[in-house]
Amino acid sequence: MYVGIDVGTSTVKAAAFDAAGRELAVASRPVALALHGGTVEQDMEEVYGAVLAVLGEVTERVPGPVELAGLTGQGDGVWLVDTDGRPVRPAASWMDGRAHELVDRWLADGTFEAVFRRTGSAMFPGCPGPLLAWLEGHEPKTLDAAAAALYCKDMVFQRLTGAAAATDVSDASMPFLDPRTRSYDNGVVELLGLTHRRGLLAPVSDPIATARTLGEGLPAGTRIANGPYDLPACALGAGVTSPGDGLLIVGTCLASLVATTDLDLTGEPAGLYISTDRPGHWLRAMPAMVGTAALDWVLSTTGVRHEEVDGLLAETPPGAHGVRVLPYFAPSGERAPFVEPRLRAELTGVSLESTPADLVRATCEGIGYAARHCLQAAGLTGTLAVCGGGTRSPAWMRLLADVLGRPLRVVEGEVGARGAVLAAAERYGVGLDARTWTRPTAVVEPDPARAAYYTEGYEDHLIRLSQARARARA
Repeated sequence: MYVGIDVGTSTVKAAAFDAAGRELAVASRPVALALHGGTVEQDMEEVYGAVLAVLGEVTERVPGPVELAGLTGQGDGVWLVDTDGRPVRPAASWMDGRAHELVDRWLADGTFEAVFRRTGSAMFPGCPGPLLAWLEGHEPKTLDAAAAALYCKDMVFQRLTGAAAATDVSDASMPFLDPRTRSYDNGVVELLGLTHRRGLLAPVSDPIATARTLGEGLPAGTRIANGPYDLPACALGAGVTSPGDGLLIVGTCLASLVATTDLDLTGEPAGLYISTDRPGHWLRAMPAMVGTAALDWVLSTTGVRHEEVDGLLAETPPGAHGVRVLPYFAPSGERAPFVEPRLRAELTGVSLESTPADLVRATCEGIGYAARHCLQAAGLTGTLAVCGGGTRSPAWMRLLADVLGRPLRVVEGEVGARGAVLAAAERYGVGLDARTWTRPTAVVEPDPARAAYYTEGYEDHLIRLSQARARARA
């Protein structure tokens, strides 16, 4: 049995696989997000407790030895821990917006662009640079008490194994890692005013760190690997490794990734280059802030249940009777394929005649347009895989294929956990057949007529987005 652990933003999961990549069992636990006044935080003990719970459930349901385990999880944010890996404050999530004024200032004074030109990272309020700088200005004693500023999976790895604090090149990619040398750029640390906090940055394990578990959650002595984080793990789990091929993750975050061997630090600063376990290979990432979270908000507001979405999408035609949604719902604005901390969602064309079906379709269309924008900016030229919670809706996948105007290789199941296992197998020299493990469950073809309609709709989306960005800056 091979176990993948995926410590997500709102859900922690563990999945057991056999040697052929078949899912044997999946366990999940929700974890809370504390939102208040633009801050988004998580209780690290709750998160770690959820990890132990899902591991206990999976190993109980599938008896037998665990050959190895792979660990992945949400990226960015700041997870401050002491020397024992225990929290010194709640984790600041990647969705956190408290540092937006810092990002605004760095956008204005050139710091933002200078960092991008050095590392390929377009900072946003919830990434470690701005958050650490904000904490330095508002909670310096918290930083004094911390031994390391980790990422989510790193905290879990340290607790499961007792290993020293460490991260990997994928998580370290935003915003301090030089993608050419695969080590921290101290010039960026200095630009952000954090030189005296340089010691908080966890050492980068390249290749990813391995260790044996202590006995919590998994049997003592289980081999486990720490990483990569969830976006590149999903790319591995979906088989996206050839340059030009892409992955769209329709999850809480709407993430567009394209494999590349070209490092281009020119053009508009946006997204990031995620370093992978293969030097000279990156993922050009455009992780938009909000994906299924936008639809969740609309469903909650209208009182519609998730299982009704497919039926509602069939009730209203493309264009949703004139209702349009700019799906930028995150309290920290947007980070890809542009950075606009003050951008907010907009619903237009709504009248007393508008129905819940119109609102649901318009939201799904808006998310699709945002995805098309991100994939275009990331340089997609090859095949496109799609994974995440959104794949559970066949109607949404058909709509998405139409909006994007291309076939979708749908990869269902626990793709991030699958990628974490494949990364661990590579690290330990265990021969798993990646092609079999990453085979798509379906291919969804676009309808030519609807695709042509949505091509025009996409141009309208870009115009409305440009106007909204101008208003956000006013």
